[in-house]
Amino acid sequence: MERIKLNPGDKAVDFKLIGDDEKEHTLDDFKGKKLILYFYPRDNTSGCTREAVGFTEHLEEIESLNATVVGISPDSIKSHKKFKEKHGLKILLLSDPDKKVAESYGAYGEKKMYGKVTKGIIRSTFIIDENGIILKPFYNVKVNGHVEKVIEFLKGLSNE
Repeated sequence: MERIKLNPGDKAVDFKLIGDDEKEHTLDDFKGKKLILYFYPRDNTSGCTREAVGFTEHLEEIESLNATVVGISPDSIKSHKKFKEKHGLKILLLSDPDKKVAESYGAYGEKKMYGKVTKGIIRSTFIIDENGIILKPFYNVKVNGHVEKVIEFLKGLSNE
């Protein structure tokens, strides 16, 4: 099965997921702000930790550009809470245990790891506008320099 890929101009897929704050969150909760929605494989792994810490360290700058950051992984709420506490994360983390939301964004599917084909979360980030439209999808994200690329894109929008 070919995985879905979202493009600029596509409507972001709605979701209903529980956050580490134990509240239910939907796409509509973020209307009126740009949403940086990122999918990551697992709490407390080196790449995922660097990415989450990077977004936390730049959160003030991101928020000054009328945007907010939300991370999604298949991990449990309990795992998300420990992850946030351990690393002082300030971003909302949502739990997608059945990976359905990740799949609907094209952030779950076959990937190559160490030469083997496996199924899993494909590190991806989506910048979604105030009305729920995809502005920029990033698939197969490399952690190093990624947060800076997201900020650069947001700054480019504010210059238009």
